Formats: sequence, structure tokens, C-alpha cells
Amino acid sequence: MSTKPPVMTYRRVETAECGDDPMNLKIPELDFSATAQAPYQTIRDDIINGKLLPDEKLKIRDLRLRYNTGSSPLREALSKLTADGFVTRTENRGFRVAQADVAGYSDLLNARCWIESLALREAIVSGGPNWEYGVLIAGYDLDKAYQLLDEDQGIPNPEFERLHKRYHLALISGCNNKVVQDICSQLYDHATRYRLLSHVRLDKSAHAARAAEHREITAAALAREVERSVELLCAHYRRTATLLGSDGAVGAKKRALAEVKA
Repeated sequence: MSTKPPVMTYRRVETAECGDDPMNLKIPELDFSATAQAPYQTIRDDIINGKLLPDEKLKIRDLRLRYNTGSSPLREALSKLTADGFVTRTENRGFRVAQADVAGYSDLLNARCWIESLALREAIVSGGPNWEYGVLIAGYDLDKAYQLLDEDQGIPNPEFERLHKRYHLALISGCNNKVVQDICSQLYDHATRYRLLSHVRLDKSAHAARAAEHREITAAALAREVERSVELLCAHYRRTATLLGSDGAVGAKKRALAEVKA
């Protein structure tokens, strides 16, 4: 009976790390994916927060200086961001920040309503005590965060954004489908990008109204009112779309890039 030969594993070894015995190769494998994680997350955050504008060209040379990292991690990060839909790549134009137009937002809004409606229905039907507790706590923390918000100054609030996302993902967590939850998380980030790009500024009364919408959704979900919960959630998303306007600052942001395009 023939046996398969052992699989060879190749590692990068520095001479100084081998000591006196060059065969003492107790060195961990290189994790190239982890190398790209830091620039990936930072660039992703900058795109969502509007620090990198729609259709802005992403030159490796400039990004190396901006993020203080090497070319290989940057290319890997940009490729991953392309797969995520935050960056585009064309043969002659290279990497650019994905555009943010009205048609794109309309498609995004419809996709969120369709997918999250299914996820929320399943969560309400199947979610157990842990799901209820998660929704209750996330809703409470978000409500407290709303109370601490003053009139918007056009600057993202990282802690509020974290709690806001946590709440919306808690709502659907009871569907027990990681693929669906990952899709919803991705759609949330894209929608947040549009919202932050719009620079819509809300006063205290507007924040209070948005907080009330979330409390209504929470109460309906915990009462296991499936159709009402879905209706409130989609209405919440569509009211956000109305606040952003038809084109507004998102279009203005794009036009402002005319002077920086290569």
C-alpha cells in the first residue's frame, strides 16, 4: 500500500533567529491576511465616515504615506474592500472609492427592507430568552446614547454609531443565520456611509423622535408582533431616506471631487 508523501511547509527564516543550530526552525507561520487587516479596517472606516470621498482615486503611493504601511498590505486591503463594495477597480483607472448616488441608495434601501424583514420575522418567531435580553439591553443603551446627543455638528460620533449598529444587529440576531446576519451588517455599513455623507444635521427634538422610533420597534419585537415590527423597521429606514433628500449633499460631495480627480 502506497502512502502519500508528507506535505512540506515553507517558512521565512531569519538567520539570527536560528541560533547556533540552523535546523532549529521553531518559527511561527507568517499570517499575511492579518498583515492587511489594520489598513483594511482603517480605510474602510474612512470611506464610511466620508474622509475618503466617493470616486476619489486611491493611489498606493499616497496611501502609503497616509496610513504608514507598505504597498502589499494596501493592495490586499483594497482588493478586500473591492469585494465589500466600498472600492472599485478598473483596468485604466486603478482603485477608487465607490460612488454614492441616488440610484445606489435606493437599491440599498430596498435590499435592507427585503432582507431584514425576513431576518426579523425569523428572529421574532425563533428567538429565545437570550435574543430578548440582547434586544432589550441594546435598545436601552441606544436610548441612553440618544439622550446624550446634542445638535449635530456634522462630525460622526463613534460611540453612538457603535451602539446604533449593535441595536439593529441585535434585532435580527435571533434568526440564527450567520450568512444573513453578515449580509445585514454589510448593508448597514453601506447605509451608514450614505447617511454620514449627506451631512444631515438633527436637533434635539429630531434625535428624540428617532429614539422613539427605536423604542417602538423594540416593544413590538419583544411583544412578538411580527408584522408590526417589520412595518416599523422598514418605515424607520424609509424616514431616514427622506431625511437624506433626493440628492443633496451626497451629490455635492461627488461634484466637489472634480478638482482632485487625476
